[in-house]
Amino acid sequence: MELLNRPRRLRGSSVLRKMVRETRMDKSSLVYPMFVMEGTNLKEEIPSMAGQYRYSVDRMEEKLTELLDAGVTSVMLFGIPGEKDEMGSGAFAEDGIVQKGFRKAKEVCPDLYLIGDVCMCEYTSHGHCGILHGQEVDNDRTLEYLARTALSQVQAGADMVAPSDMMDGRVAAIRRKLDENGYVNTPIMSYAVKFASSFYGPFRDAADSAPAFGDRKSYQMDFHNRREALKEAMLDVGEGADILMVKPAMAYGDLIREVKDRTNLPIAAYSVSGEYAMVKTTAKAGFIDETSIMCEMAVSAFRAGTDIYITYFAKELAKCMDEGIIG
Repeated sequence: MELLNRPRRLRGSSVLRKMVRETRMDKSSLVYPMFVMEGTNLKEEIPSMAGQYRYSVDRMEEKLTELLDAGVTSVMLFGIPGEKDEMGSGAFAEDGIVQKGFRKAKEVCPDLYLIGDVCMCEYTSHGHCGILHGQEVDNDRTLEYLARTALSQVQAGADMVAPSDMMDGRVAAIRRKLDENGYVNTPIMSYAVKFASSFYGPFRDAADSAPAFGDRKSYQMDFHNRREALKEAMLDVGEGADILMVKPAMAYGDLIREVKDRTNLPIAAYSVSGEYAMVKTTAKAGFIDETSIMCEMAVSAFRAGTDIYITYFAKELAKCMDEGIIG
C-alpha cells in the first residue's frame, strides 16, 4: 500500500514522541492551594479530600518545605478563622489567620511565591462572598471590603492577590486600592470565569464556607453560558487584571481555549476540590490509575491553553515531570 502520510512515523520511540510533543509543562506553572487555620500544633486531614490537610500557622513549614523540595514554588493561601461575623472582618484584619499565614510563610520559606485568595465566604457567619443587604449580597458595598482584604494580604506578604468573589467591579476596586498604597507592581489574578459549580463541594468542607442559606448563583456564573464567560473575562481585562482564571478546569477546557484566544493575558485554570476528590475516591476503589488520570487531566488543561495550573496534585505532578511521565 502506498501511503505518503503516515502519522505513526512520529510515534515510533519515546525520544521521538517527546521531541514532537505539542503541549509542554513545567513545574514553575504549578500552584498549590493550602489551608491555614487557627490553633497550635494542628494538622487536620480534610475528610472529603484524602491526603489534604488544614495546618495551624506553626505547622505550615513542613508542608511548604515539602513543596519547595518537589520544585513547586507557588502557593495560594486560604484562611479558616476561629471566629466569623456578618461583615467577615477576619478577612481584612491585620492579625487575621491568612495574614498570619503569609507572614509565617515569608519567614520560613522566603523563596516561595505567595498568592492570596481574596474572598469573604470563609470569614462571614452567613457563608456568602460579600456584605448582605437582607438576603442578597450588596455588590457595591462589598467592593471596599474586598479591596481592604487584598491590601491587608499584600501588606502581610502576599506577592499576588486573586479575587474569587465574582462581584462586578472588584478588580478595578482592588487595583485602585493597591495603587493608592504604593503596590503598583503587585499583580491581580482574577477568577474571571468562575462558574456556580457542583465541583466545589469538598472545598466548602475544607474551608467551612458553605452558605447558611440559598446559594451563590446570583454572583457565580451559570455553567450553560459561553458568551457571558467571555464578557466577564474582557471586563476584567479592562479593569486591570494581569492574569485571568477559568474555574473549574476539567469540564471547561472549551472556555480556557476561548479566553486564551481572545486575550493576550496569561491564563490560569483551577483544578478544584471536586476534581481531586473524584480522582482519589475512584482510584481508591481500584477503578482507575490515579497517576495516569491526574496527569491526563493536567495535560488536557495545558492543551486547552492554560499557563498556570492550580491543583492539589501539584507535588505529585512535579514528581511526574521529574520522571518524564509528563512535561
